[in-house]
Amino acid sequence: MAGKGTPATALLTRQRVPHTLHPYDVAPDTPNYGAEVAAALGVPPERVFKSLVAEVDGGLTVAVVPVTGELDLKSLASAVGGKRAALADRTLAERTTGYVRGGISPLGQRKRLPTVVDASAERFATVYVSAGRRGLQLEISPADLIRLTAAVTAPLAAAD
Repeated sequence: MAGKGTPATALLTRQRVPHTLHPYDVAPDTPNYGAEVAAALGVPPERVFKSLVAEVDGGLTVAVVPVTGELDLKSLASAVGGKRAALADRTLAERTTGYVRGGISPLGQRKRLPTVVDASAERFATVYVSAGRRGLQLEISPADLIRLTAAVTAPLAAAD
């Protein structure tokens, strides 16, 4: 399973972007899933980021935030020049990105969405994001992540 590529890994290979794949085994219904993924990978949880799809003023946007916090929807709306934000419907998020919840990668989405990466990512040499499948994270430099997603950065995470 871990050997099969995803649209995210295909994009990174095509663009010759340095990255490392990290398989892990955490049940999708595990409470505090992100922290458990970080523990399984043996990395500090503030380096593991989740990708959340939100609706901002009727359009979809991807927020990439550390698993150690919650997405501040007002901050997300502000970062993209909007007024209101709410988490997107799961089915809509899956259909639009081409990924399933728990495996949504900010990279290689079916439809490229505006993306905002939490500013804390820039503190690290590398961060971990979903590789596009549950059970597989990819390690990438924040600069490459931001460049490939054409993201803006902003403080998005409210402490858990």
